[in-house]
Amino acid sequence: MKAVLLVGGMGTRLRPLTYRIPKPLLPVMGKPLIMHVIDSIPGEVDEVIVPVGYKREMMEEYLNSHPPGRRITLVDEPEPLGTGGAVRNVGEHIDGQFLVINGDVITSLDVASFLRFHRAKGGIASISLWPVEDPSPFGVAQLDGDQRITRFQEKPKREEAFSKLINAGAYALEREVLDYIGDGFVSMEREVFPKLLDRGMYGFQFEGHWIDCGTRENVLSAHRTLMGDRAAVSKSSVTEGATVHAPSHVGDEAVVAGAVIGPGTYVSQRCVVGPMSAVEGSVLYGDVRIGTRCRVVDSIIDQGVSVPDGAEVVSQIVSRSEK
Repeated sequence: MKAVLLVGGMGTRLRPLTYRIPKPLLPVMGKPLIMHVIDSIPGEVDEVIVPVGYKREMMEEYLNSHPPGRRITLVDEPEPLGTGGAVRNVGEHIDGQFLVINGDVITSLDVASFLRFHRAKGGIASISLWPVEDPSPFGVAQLDGDQRITRFQEKPKREEAFSKLINAGAYALEREVLDYIGDGFVSMEREVFPKLLDRGMYGFQFEGHWIDCGTRENVLSAHRTLMGDRAAVSKSSVTEGATVHAPSHVGDEAVVAGAVIGPGTYVSQRCVVGPMSAVEGSVLYGDVRIGTRCRVVDSIIDQGVSVPDGAEVVSQIVSRSEK
């Protein structure tokens, strides 16, 4: 069985991080987003197909040096094709029932259960659905009593939404879905799914968590969610006078020297947090240096960045990378 990972786009909302690294390789809890997704796919999927354009060489190098235990096929996508166009572009590699999964989502979706649901319903397509309070930024689905999707609504006004169940970015599809995808730039959600309603589309609701890691806020949220309520601290990394509040993570060979690490903070390997500094609700990637008497809150500090003494960084992405 095949799975298609949608990793298109340039991660513009995460710049300047994504000037250095493509969004699918952005680490969450020390593991790239794309690996979180690949690791969630059941063993019956023997090939993962990745249409990719932006920074393809970096993606290829990482996957070659960190083989995920199943075949990975990268397919060139020289220009953005949309979710539907990306699937159509890899159609020659698809020989039967297949999965399509967004490659930048941290989710508790049980993909094996999702597949069983799809097969039991016997429709042409099934999509994962997640309940939200405000569905206005998303595509919304309405279900009948048999979990069959009866209609879609794309980014409705909050007061006009007929459901709070949104498209959560995982699809189980029969191969004939490819016949409904035209050439060029095609949106699966806007142009393809409405054509499939009469063929039997079903919605699979799940519980737990679903985080689209396309923004700074959501990348931080993904770290907090996966941390749970514990502190994972390398004992050799924390010096006398330092305070570490749970939930948090301090990696090996880091140095927290008389500083305060607040809840929801991820400190990567070989980082240094200087005396009388405070870091809260933030992510420090590898080899970051935080000076003395600094304050870092709700921010992402990119690999190798040095924050000078006395600096205050609040709700920012700080990187040395430039376009």
